[in-house]
Amino acid sequence: MAPQNKNAVPFLSFFHIFVPAKRKIMSRLRFDAVESAFSKKPLEVQDPGRPDEFFACKVFDKSKMFKYLPADVYSKMLNVIEGGESLDNSIIDSVAEGMKKWAIDSGATHYTHWFSPLTGTTAEKHDAFIDLDGKGGVIENFSGKLLTQQEPDASSFPNGGIRSTFEARGYSAWDPTSPAFLMGNTLCIPTIFVAYTGEALDYKAPLLKSISAVDKAATEVCRLFDKSVHKVYSYLGWEQEYFLIDEDLYMARPDLILTGRTLMGHESAKNQQLDDHYFGAIPERVAAFMKDLEIEALKLGIPAKTCHNETAPNQFELAPIYEQCNLAVDHNMILMSMMKDVARRHGFRVLLHEKPFNGVNGSGKHCNWSLGTDTGVQLMAPGKSDKDNLRFITFVVNTLSAIYRHNGLLKASVMSAANAHRLGGAEAPPAIISSFLGSEISSVLDHMETTDNFVKLLSKRELKLDIPQIPELLIDNTDRNRTSPFAFTGNRFEFRAVGAEANCAPAMIALNTAVAEQLEMFRDDVDALVRKGEEKEFAIVKVLRKYIKYCKPVRFDGNGYSDEWKDEAIKRGLDCESSTPLIFDNYLTKETIAMFRKENVMTESELKARNEIKWSTYTKKIQIEARVMGDLALNHIIPIATKYQSSLLDNIIKMETVLGKEEGDRLSKENIATVKEIAEHVADIRKLVDELINRRKVANKIESARKRAIAYHDGIAPMLEEIRQRIDALELMVDDQQWTLPKYRELLFF
Repeated sequence: MAPQNKNAVPFLSFFHIFVPAKRKIMSRLRFDAVESAFSKKPLEVQDPGRPDEFFACKVFDKSKMFKYLPADVYSKMLNVIEGGESLDNSIIDSVAEGMKKWAIDSGATHYTHWFSPLTGTTAEKHDAFIDLDGKGGVIENFSGKLLTQQEPDASSFPNGGIRSTFEARGYSAWDPTSPAFLMGNTLCIPTIFVAYTGEALDYKAPLLKSISAVDKAATEVCRLFDKSVHKVYSYLGWEQEYFLIDEDLYMARPDLILTGRTLMGHESAKNQQLDDHYFGAIPERVAAFMKDLEIEALKLGIPAKTCHNETAPNQFELAPIYEQCNLAVDHNMILMSMMKDVARRHGFRVLLHEKPFNGVNGSGKHCNWSLGTDTGVQLMAPGKSDKDNLRFITFVVNTLSAIYRHNGLLKASVMSAANAHRLGGAEAPPAIISSFLGSEISSVLDHMETTDNFVKLLSKRELKLDIPQIPELLIDNTDRNRTSPFAFTGNRFEFRAVGAEANCAPAMIALNTAVAEQLEMFRDDVDALVRKGEEKEFAIVKVLRKYIKYCKPVRFDGNGYSDEWKDEAIKRGLDCESSTPLIFDNYLTKETIAMFRKENVMTESELKARNEIKWSTYTKKIQIEARVMGDLALNHIIPIATKYQSSLLDNIIKMETVLGKEEGDRLSKENIATVKEIAEHVADIRKLVDELINRRKVANKIESARKRAIAYHDGIAPMLEEIRQRIDALELMVDDQQWTLPKYRELLFF
């Protein structure tokens, strides 16, 4: 075994943890893991009956409230949930009592405030339904105060400097619009999480504010067309992509365990090039997992509807029916947590990392976003009348204008260290936010932009558009463009750039807020023209024509992967920055700060805090990857390579001994060349790892979170790829029996 670099972090020997002592060589773990993976049988999943009989059985929804709450309390809760009224403090104790009774009747023993801190995951602190009775015993207790508020430690979660260690007070507060649910024996109560000062320390609080902002702005615009509209809802339909890896193989890959992706590994001879996995027959073990996952999702009220094989081997997708944005975000967070538990029951591990394997597609989470009114109108869908279609065009054009106005912000909302590996590859949307509309909608907007005789007022009550094809538009009247990050797909926009592991909330916060601001500007512009004596319909069209010209640079129906598009995007003024730390700067531009402040979604201090966390998280992700890469390179790859090199040298010496030096050298020519090549790769790896460690030491001394993240992006992340190239070359050279890490052909084709 080659000596370790004294500067390297000591390697945690996973193989010593997971391999019984009787196994004398580490490579044995790999072959045992492969044998185990291929021999496992599907887990039998008990059929719970018809979905309509058990759907939402673990959710304190309206049907449970009707049963467990007094009639007047139930009525007031409906006004809160559906009507947007403030919660009446006089009913809180009754709600808590009913919720507790339902939970205990369902087997719960504990409750928790379930929230989404700025870690990107969820958090919970469990308390039992007990209190001292004053007589030496306990009683079941759950008051309205316990329901509505708890006090987790605010300083122990990422806060970006909003709270100091000695300022630990933070509050979680009940969100009644997202129903409580059961996970195991615990009642989970969805909440926001804020600091003692009231500043948001989570994703839900600003998400709710952004939903309120777009509701208010969109309602005012809708009332230009229909006075009966009083509320507009933001809808979200996410599509969750993921990889499944056999648990034994996963445990033999320390890089997967610690980073979520393979830091090394040569492509398999066969990966996805035949497109035979996509929509193919679902493997039996996977089908059992999917059935189990779907049942658990339905029990929690998550309307899981679609599941299928995705493009890459061992990649799959689950998609639900669309829901209101807040609930959809909560459901996605529940699902990502739950699917990991379900996977382990079936001997799998779920990989949600955006790019766990080189050479095959990564995973995204397409976020299908739309708006709808309380009168049942889908605002992103064409209508049957000219008036309806003018409203449709109004919301499409304003959405495009918002995407163009805050182009960099939308990209920043989806960017991360992991998603940076996926975006821009020939598999996912490029890291340039543009919108595909399709030829028909594009022609409508082009016609509207250039034609003066666009609208005629036949009477005070009748509007006639000079676009004969509009009334015949169908829901799916356009082709699809998989290279577009923000594509119009018939009755919604599909924000395709969101990463698989991400919380949907940041993207939805940015989108809702940007659209709210844009709709307010539109309404102000229309009202200004009306005050000058312009007919309302003419005023709407005149403003829309101005906006169509304004947002035209963000419309792109071509190939987003091409180099020509990158050059064209720069000319159009779109954000083409590729450095993740610099992309985050878009959260702190004057325009962004002003927008979030104006829409009462986030303050400047909250935005700055979030960016500190983003930069810090980026640094830590790359730092962990660099440490794991160094450990594996020095403690596994180099010893394996030198051991194989030694066996080749032994063979060369034996050939010379038996055949003579001249004949032995002639016949050992290939082995000699291989020995030299291995030596060169090993020397390069040692040198690069040393340089990697030194660069980390320098970067870690930088005080500014932003500058430190930039240093990691510019100087350290590229070195991971350099080291990987040498290791992947060695993988092809070293005896397969000696290579300890499961290879791609094994990870992706169990």
